[in-house]
Parts: sequence; structure tokens; C-alpha cells
Amino acid sequence: MGHLFKRKVYSETDTSTHLSRVLGVWDIVFFGIAAIIGAGSFSSLGEAVFRGGPGVILLYLICGFACGFTALCYAEFASRIPTAGSAYTYAYASFGELIAWIIGWALIMEYSFGNIYVAFSWSDYFTSFLERLGMHIPDYLTCSYTEARKAFMNGSENQELVNAWKTAPLIGSLKCIVDVPALVINGLITWLCYVGVKESKNFNNTLVILKLAVIILVVLVGFAYINTDNWTPMNPQTHVESFMPNGFAGVMSAVSGVFFAYIGFDALSVLSEETKDPQKTLPKGMIISLVLCTVIYIALTLVLTGMVDYRKFDGVGDPLSFIFEKGNANVAWMELTVSFVAIVAITTVLLVFQMGQPRIWYVMSRDGLMPKKFQTVHPKYKTPSFATIITGIVVGIPILFTDKSFILDFTSIGTIFAFVLVCAGVLMLPAKQKIKGRFHLPYINGRFIFPVIFIGGLVGFYILQPSFFEKLMDWKDPSEGEFRASIFFFILINLVLCVIAFVKKLSLIPLIGLSSCLYLLTGMSHDNWFWFGLWFAIGLVIYFCYGYRNSKLGQQS
Repeated sequence: MGHLFKRKVYSETDTSTHLSRVLGVWDIVFFGIAAIIGAGSFSSLGEAVFRGGPGVILLYLICGFACGFTALCYAEFASRIPTAGSAYTYAYASFGELIAWIIGWALIMEYSFGNIYVAFSWSDYFTSFLERLGMHIPDYLTCSYTEARKAFMNGSENQELVNAWKTAPLIGSLKCIVDVPALVINGLITWLCYVGVKESKNFNNTLVILKLAVIILVVLVGFAYINTDNWTPMNPQTHVESFMPNGFAGVMSAVSGVFFAYIGFDALSVLSEETKDPQKTLPKGMIISLVLCTVIYIALTLVLTGMVDYRKFDGVGDPLSFIFEKGNANVAWMELTVSFVAIVAITTVLLVFQMGQPRIWYVMSRDGLMPKKFQTVHPKYKTPSFATIITGIVVGIPILFTDKSFILDFTSIGTIFAFVLVCAGVLMLPAKQKIKGRFHLPYINGRFIFPVIFIGGLVGFYILQPSFFEKLMDWKDPSEGEFRASIFFFILINLVLCVIAFVKKLSLIPLIGLSSCLYLLTGMSHDNWFWFGLWFAIGLVIYFCYGYRNSKLGQQS
């Protein structure tokens, strides 16, 4: 097995780096807000409200709570390992080299491929904003070839995509369809990340302040148009007024959109080597940004559901501007302002993720698992220059031939998989000496508490929702096979965790984080797992052809 599972030992006192340490606590907080309040919240909030009604506020609390456990695990690692690399570095210290490579490969999915989706979203908002100003870009220059072809072949009702296919000029027999705004914003963000983290920090902080100012404006202006009757709409079946008109099941059906709005805080741990006093600064910044974003989401949801009946949000992709349209509050200047700020919000997400990926490659190269060229640091800007350029290319090229739906499905599983291994990794860390001024994950003995929570939760859920378990045991229905297998797998793993927690007296906080993330994995479809497996296989081939042979840890063995 060689050094496949050999762990790398990191020094808690070694904070040396070739990168520039310029980020303080509030810079980390602002990068966190930039990553969390972006494409997910500005696009998925409307669908979440439609599914759960005003009660979706509870789901934002639940997901914030679950992400909080994962953030605490990230914070514990950040306090021990003041090195860039995020979950990759943490897996190297917990599980060894092979799992670290797998996580590093998964993070490429989250950061690079995730940014392809965000670039497409930015393009949609940008062209929509220009339309409101009376400026029109030809449809064949604002979408991808794949999207336009698929829309035309399937008889889509999206006339912009169909028109793009019909009106596109020909180069030979090939239709010239390309998303120019997506390519342009990718190029600009790559350049900004190339010229320095200090410049990126100042640009990001400015945009985040603007974004927060307008969100506060939305809350203040929207408050005057709130109709409190909208907070207790009538259930269409029972005709009973309720904060949760579709029941708690309706609220939980919005979990994917709500959780997507929180993804991004993990990117902050990539900035360890550019943070002042990372063992103290990073944990504070991550936790503060999560708390602030949860409060913001709750305030926005209260305003949205109070201004407009939740049923009107069906299929609405720009809910914050939708509430000020003619058919609702009819505040034209707010509609235009919010549309512009949506572009700002998504730009900050692009910036944070485009900063994250090069630093993953930089650290993997330093460990010998990627070519040495990825370690190149610009002599003037002190950024991983070569890795930044390659990231821009990796994001830019697929923009030409892929589409949003495929990219979104492809990236989500990699993110949650990384969360699972970070929470599990904390459980494997040895006890450490407490040092004043550093973050320390509180130890709560989960020996009895975790089994009681999990088994008690199963029993309680059975009492409240017996139909769920009847469906689970219906072996005659082949359509439920995938659902049944994932739930059974989740229950089995958690029962094993209950036994291990009892025997090993494991810490409760990472246990709950691990269990929560495992549950989110049950929502992944067969296609998600297929593409993840294919990506995983390609990564293993690269590792054994290059990384295993050139690993510095292997050379020390």
C-alpha cells in the first residue's frame, strides 16, 4: 500500500508562506458574505418560498444550524493547520494521501466547475439588466451552444434560447452561439485574482458593502408594503390559515435550494496563508459570516412572504426584484436597483471561488501531487499566478459547450462529500493543548447523547410520519428503489456511528455535522453519483500516473 494512507503532519506553529498575509477578521467575514449571499440566495430564494411558504424561515434556521456544525469543524482544523488547502489539507492530516487527493479532486468540482454555473447566472442577470435599460444583446451571444440546441430540439417555451438557435450566424455548418458575458466576466475575475489578494480584498469589500446596503434597503422599503395576512395563508386542502400552509413536509421540500444558499463558507479556509494570525482569525470570520447571513436570509424571507403571497413565487428566478414589479409593490426604481445588485452579488461569488481553486492546486503541487509549475508565485503580486491562469482556462473553456443544469448537478455532490470528510476528520484528531487566543472546538461527550438523538429522532419521525416508513418498506414499487437504498444506507451508517460513539466517547459536534451532511447525500440522484464516480475514476488515474510517484510524503517513506 506504500504511502497511500500515510498522514501528513503539520506544525501548528509554522505559519511561513510565500503568499502575502493581508487579511483580517472582517476581511474574512466579507469574503464569507460574498460567497454565501450570491447566486444561490438571489435565484433559489423564490423557489424555496413557493415550496415552503412563510415557514421556510424555519428551514433557513435548520440549515444554518447544520452548516454551523460543519463550520465549527472547519474552524477546528483551521486553528490547528495554518496552511492553505481547505478540506484537502485537513484530509491529508486525518486520513492520509489517497483520501486527500480524492478531496482535492472533488474541490476542483466545487470551485472551478461551480464557477461555470455562476458565470452563466451572472450572464443571465447582466443581460436582463441591460434589457431593463433598453439595450439588447443578440440572443446567440448570451447563451451556450448546448442550451440553445437543447431548447430548440425539445420545443422549449424559452423563446430567447430558441431564437438564439434560429438566428445564429453560421461558420461553415456550425452555428456561432457563445455566452460572451460569461466569458468576459470569467476573464476579468481571473485577472483580478492574478494581480493580488489585496486588490481582490478591496474590490470584494466594496461590492459586499454595496450588496448589504441594498439588502437593508429592500428590507426597509419592503417593510412598508407588508400585509401580515400573507404570513398566515390558507392551506388549499384543509382551508386552515397557517404559517406553514403546505405543512412541515412542504418546508422540508425546499431543503436543496436553501442549503445551496449556504454553500461557499468552506472556501474561506483556502485563504489560510493570506490571513493574519489564521488560527484565531479564520474561525472567527467563518462563524461570524454564517450568523450574519442567517439573519439576513430570515429578514429577506419575512419581507418577501409579507409583501407577496407565497404562491406567486412559482418559477421566479429574481425574487428580490420581482416583489417590486408592477403587479406587486410597483416600485420601479427599486426593481432596477435590485437587478443591478444581483449582478454585484454574483460577481463576489465568482471572485471568492476563483481565488479558492488556484490555492488548492498550489498546495497539492507543494506536496508533489501536481506538477511543480502550479507552485509558481508571481514575484510582484505574490499570488499563485500559473494556477490562477489555468483556473481561468478550466472555467472558460466549458462555458463554450456545456449548460447550467448539468454543471449544477455535477458540482453539488463534491461539496457535500468534502463536508462529510471534514466532519469525520475532526473525530480522528488527537486531543490538543489549549492555547489562549486560539479557537478550540468544545468537547461534548456524544456517548449517550448522539444515540438518543438519532434513535429518538427515528422513533419520533415514525410516530409523526408513519406514511414515510410505509413507503420505505414498499418493495413492490421499483421507482422508489434509489430513494429506499439511500435512506437505508443513511440509517445503517448512523447506527454504526451510534455504536462507535458509545465505545470511543466521540465528540458530539462533529458527529451531528457528519450525520447532517450524510443525510444531504441521500438527496443525490443516480446521475449525480454516476458523474461523480466518473470524475473520481479520472482523478485516480492521474494520481497513480503522477501524484503517487512524485509525492514528497512518499519520497520520505
